[in-house]
Amino acid sequence: MENSLCPSLSENDKFRSDYVWNLIQNIQNKTTCDTHSRTPRVMIQYWHDSSEIPSDVQSCIDSWNKFLATRMRKVLFNDTLAREFICSNYPDKYSQAFNKCHHPAMRCDYFRLCYIYKLGGFYLDADEFFLGKKSPNFFLGNKLKIQPLCYDKTCRKMVPSTLFMRESKPPANWIFYFNNNPLIAPANHPLIKLALDRATHQISNSSSNDDIQSITGPGNLTASTVRHAMTLRKLKRVLDFEILIDWDDVAISKWPLSYRNDARNWRLGKELWG
Repeated sequence: MENSLCPSLSENDKFRSDYVWNLIQNIQNKTTCDTHSRTPRVMIQYWHDSSEIPSDVQSCIDSWNKFLATRMRKVLFNDTLAREFICSNYPDKYSQAFNKCHHPAMRCDYFRLCYIYKLGGFYLDADEFFLGKKSPNFFLGNKLKIQPLCYDKTCRKMVPSTLFMRESKPPANWIFYFNNNPLIAPANHPLIKLALDRATHQISNSSSNDDIQSITGPGNLTASTVRHAMTLRKLKRVLDFEILIDWDDVAISKWPLSYRNDARNWRLGKELWG
């Protein structure tokens, strides 16, 4: 019965938040002795126009150089390269969906799902700044790794993970969800496929694609994660993803940055991009 209700329940905001909280409290991230990880040691980043990256964003990108030097290589995609990748690796409906993404953030959301599902790797937003305090082995094991988030509706601000992880019973005004940054996974992960299919369907069938957060962003990944977890639990299978409870010790999303004050920030408006 639970399996048949997965799609509808995972689209309910209250149920979804409660379920994410349950996952955060109960999931056990078990390490593995398997040293043959299938997750490629590649960092994927995206900026819609790589010829005009703001200097403060470039500083965030460069902050990872020390981490990258001994651990992995990096690939930076732009709109053109992303479109070429999708056209080369997916049926037409996926490139059509990408072309309907009207904002750079939306195209970035959609592309990361296409890339990680096809090839696997470590996707990271360009505005994440590496703190250099902690360098965990992101490639240990073969589970998808995602970051939990919490938003306080009353205060209208994010709740630090150090705070919401301590709560045994969170306030009703807290909303729990999963970020779609970072995404660390081997290729062909079923949860990434579910998120990609949901986003493709939403883009293709929505009369308005203004709600980027829900259609391609964290809302999309959260709905897909809840549905996937419910299905696995119904089948009595082990969860194939891990929760990065200490990501705040690794990196921060820089704020403010210059681009956040103009139309490149998806939160500010609904301006259509090329």
